[in-house]
Amino acid sequence: MSKKIIVAGGGHGGIATAAFLAEKGFDVTVYERHSRKNMGYDWTDIFDPGALFAAGLDMPPEDKFEYKVNMTFYGPNEKTPIRQRVPENELEIKMERRDIYDMLITRAENAGVKFEFEHAITAPIMCGDRVVGIKTDKGEHYADMVIDACGVESPVRANLPDCCNVQKHPVDFEKFYVYRAFCNKASDEKVEDKYKVYLLPEGKLGIGWVAAEENYTDLLIGRFEPFDMAEAERTAEYFRSKNPILGTEVLRGGQFTEISVRQPLSVLVADGYAAIGDSAFMTVPIIGSGIANALKMSRVLADVIIADSTETYSAETLWKYQLDFYKMMGSGLAPLAAVKLLLTRITPDQLDYILDNGILTWKELTITANSTNLSSMLSFSSDMPQRALMIVKNKELLKQLLRVAGDIAKVVAVTAVIPKHYARHSVKKWAKKYDGIFK
Repeated sequence: MSKKIIVAGGGHGGIATAAFLAEKGFDVTVYERHSRKNMGYDWTDIFDPGALFAAGLDMPPEDKFEYKVNMTFYGPNEKTPIRQRVPENELEIKMERRDIYDMLITRAENAGVKFEFEHAITAPIMCGDRVVGIKTDKGEHYADMVIDACGVESPVRANLPDCCNVQKHPVDFEKFYVYRAFCNKASDEKVEDKYKVYLLPEGKLGIGWVAAEENYTDLLIGRFEPFDMAEAERTAEYFRSKNPILGTEVLRGGQFTEISVRQPLSVLVADGYAAIGDSAFMTVPIIGSGIANALKMSRVLADVIIADSTETYSAETLWKYQLDFYKMMGSGLAPLAAVKLLLTRITPDQLDYILDNGILTWKELTITANSTNLSSMLSFSSDMPQRALMIVKNKELLKQLLRVAGDIAKVVAVTAVIPKHYARHSVKKWAKKYDGIFK
């Protein structure tokens, strides 16, 4: 009899993993709270197209995607716009999220994966320390293993017993609260910078963007604290004052969501359990993009499950998945989370100082969903001494940067000594050190 696997939630990485497993004869069922037609938000996503190949997919038809244009970044005073220069061979693609889901679900169904839609997952089913299934609003479902793809606030992860050593919830400044809407174009005027990103707009702790597309304008408002529709509408008016092309009619979207902008989960596995995608906080912390990383890790997780000759799917046998993840991207993403914390600490004046004095340049701001380590952001050039001098002149900024540098050093040191084998005590001790850096 084939082993039964439950994928809890319809996250991208979970569905891709399900397809790989079903192809190898596993009995795989995906349980998802939404209906099939309501899978995914009504908006576009930007990601590395190489992730599609990693998930066993081909490039979509040309009418289903386009290449992302370079972003232009503005500080609070908007005096020194900085334009990205993404190389052509690193361009990301932009697709409708529902088209991405169509590709993933079609591939999974063709491989033999079963889907149960409109099942709201509430908790894991435990047998001692082991996950043996999931509880939903329509009953309990048992399996040999559960793959958690429920997202940032996964009810599976949140209800694991403490002995699993898996962090239950993100904490302050680890989630981004986002409102996104696609509005009409108020005019046909041509704009020089089609994709404007505002850092700490109005002095608020967050970002915003206005992207002028051919038939609409794309508005995003993001904060580190929750906000309501009234605040979203007020902020939209502020952006309209800067961008007259941004219309007032919401054509689609107009939704709120929460995005992970933090370090990867310190412990991804337990007996009968593994987290992937947003459930494991695999997003690039600075930009919140996580689809590519989840898809790239899907084959890794599937290969570890397939290779488990004991067929126990225990924390010990699944630990290789965690090691491979940290080797491939986790140890690079974690220092980026330390850099992200700088944005929660500096003042608008300090950020303007950084941009106006060339401390940050287009090279550092050419961040993509494929930027999974700190070296991809750093540019060592002939003007580094001048940049360093400008930092030294601003004592408070220097303190902040030294603090970040210290955090990065700690992260690098801790991730370098991740336990090579799973033992509950040693893993718990390591996770405590790792998590403690970001508190």
